[in-house]
Amino acid sequence: MADPENEPILSALEGVPQYVLDHAPLLHLFSKDRHRPSSIAAQVPNTHPAIDFKTVPVPSPPLTLDNLDQLNSVGANGGRDCYLTSNDDVTKSPKWLEGVQVDANGGTGESKTGVVIVVDKGGGVVDAFYFYFYANNWGGVVLAKELGDHVGDWEHNMIRFNNGVPQSVWLSQHANGAAYTFSSLNKDKSGKRPVLYSANGSHAVYPTAGKHDHTIPNLPLPFPFILVDETDAGPLYDPILSSYYYTYTPPTTSTDPFTGTFTPISPSPPDTPTRFLHFTGRWGDAEYPESDPRQKGKGLFGFKKFVGGPTGPADKQLVRAQVWPQNQWSAGQRIRTGLDGRSWLRDGLGKLACCGGLGRSKAERERNKAMKGVKRINVNGEVVG
Repeated sequence: MADPENEPILSALEGVPQYVLDHAPLLHLFSKDRHRPSSIAAQVPNTHPAIDFKTVPVPSPPLTLDNLDQLNSVGANGGRDCYLTSNDDVTKSPKWLEGVQVDANGGTGESKTGVVIVVDKGGGVVDAFYFYFYANNWGGVVLAKELGDHVGDWEHNMIRFNNGVPQSVWLSQHANGAAYTFSSLNKDKSGKRPVLYSANGSHAVYPTAGKHDHTIPNLPLPFPFILVDETDAGPLYDPILSSYYYTYTPPTTSTDPFTGTFTPISPSPPDTPTRFLHFTGRWGDAEYPESDPRQKGKGLFGFKKFVGGPTGPADKQLVRAQVWPQNQWSAGQRIRTGLDGRSWLRDGLGKLACCGGLGRSKAERERNKAMKGVKRINVNGEVVG
């Protein structure tokens, strides 16, 4: 069996900065997770566009990754209220929700299950985003209730490079996440690639195997509390083997990230799709109403069993000042310098600023106050509205 940790980096990707490949993350999938990385293209024929649970006509059928952004013209909100809605009852566990099995090399065959986006910030600083797509998200169990499930799931890591040298890494975890120095993360046998862990069902990314509490944003409790993810050293997934590659240039006359330019990195195949990256809608079903039998009586304290699907990579702040994205918890972020208990105490407790305004400047408090209500967060932390 081939060992992805010892395999040479793909030589066919001459157009991709070598350091983006040399230091790309490797992900251990959870051994018992039914939902593996999924074909991005397969999500389209297995779904149909809907607004308010009503199917909307496709302007120029059939829908593909090459024309998905045509849905931005449907509805009254520039496509933002359009959901790629499953053709099947998801409670019947259709096979396509399980994704693609990872092969012995860590790839997913001909199926493209990831997106790598390179953003040159100037001055030698480059942010490389590694996105992983899953057809389904299992939200987990809280007080014996399964909550936060949704169709479609985009997770990512971002590595910030300075003159080709990796400096820090962002690990997305639900609506938030954690930043680490590159040197603090465990590496593969080459000593170059971070080895990370994808949580069971939720696919949040963590630096170690085990149980990870995410009840309090930015405060990684060293013991399971209420909202808990679990990781282990399951199959190793190597995203560079099965991804599309792009550069991203932000728009100059708009603040809408979907109007930026995605350019396939040469020598990408001439048929590499780009228009799906401009789709402003959601990659899964809308949150089912309480009257839906799949939802009725299955929530807890206002949280739902099923929530809405996510937006795509363009909506994940590809142009960011810090390693982390700006959100209501970003004032409490800092770059963690280790994985041990002492580092948790030193780096974690300093993040209590997120929980009550402690240590925030007046400008930070005003900014976060203004952001209230902009995003709705479900029980497992996914941004859903």
